Amino acid sequence: MPAVASFSPPVLALTQLDTALRERGYVLLAPADVATFAGVRLQALDALTPSWSALCLDHYLKDGGRYRKRRHSCFIVENGVLQPVPHRMHYQPLEYNALHGGMERWFEPVAPETAAQPAWRALILALTAACQRQKPAARWYVEAHQFRIDTSDGVGRPTPEGAHRDGVDFVAVLLVARHAVKGGESRVFEAQGPNGQRFTLTEPWSLLLMDDTRVIHESTPIQPLDAEGGYRDTLVLTFRAAGFLGENA
Repeated sequence: MPAVASFSPPVLALTQLDTALRERGYVLLAPADVATFAGVRLQALDALTPSWSALCLDHYLKDGGRYRKRRHSCFIVENGVLQPVPHRMHYQPLEYNALHGGMERWFEPVAPETAAQPAWRALILALTAACQRQKPAARWYVEAHQFRIDTSDGVGRPTPEGAHRDGVDFVAVLLVARHAVKGGESRVFEAQGPNGQRFTLTEPWSLLLMDDTRVIHESTPIQPLDAEGGYRDTLVLTFRAAGFLGENA
């Protein structure tokens, strides 16, 4: 089997988060720092992991694939308080997602027992606070996506739409698990410049936090390492100050 190049993520110390995000538009943290950032033990984050085995098939893939499973829920953070909102669609304009944009997509919600875990709330609140330090806002609208990309089709595509922005203010991508796959390289590029970086997230609860107004991102396809296949699990959280996308669509 041909070797696939793998570049280690250029992680920074937690103390550099705000400066790096402000100066270059993205930052990577190692798992231990993510736990410290959220104010929980790493084991509390690990307690969320089993819920990725109960995701539901994404029926909206226009390539006809069956390689993506997901759940999706929305929240509002105001004055440091996290509140769920009634289950709603996920919507992206075509300008941000040429493949799956322009339509209402309804996914099964994040399981209540998952969203009730202290680490879930702590992680979202810590990330919202980081967004608030970059761009003060009265209220933050948060969408949470649990993804499993597997190799049931031979190849799994984390971002079938290609390099993109999400149309929000900030995007957090956390690797939850990676099993028996190659590929899945993360790529971040300046939206208005020539610079970019590529790396592979391999450690559970590694964090890539991006200013979505300044960078575009993608993840390359994954392939199985053996005949039994494998998967890559991520938690993607988006933060927008001007309301949920599609509220007035």
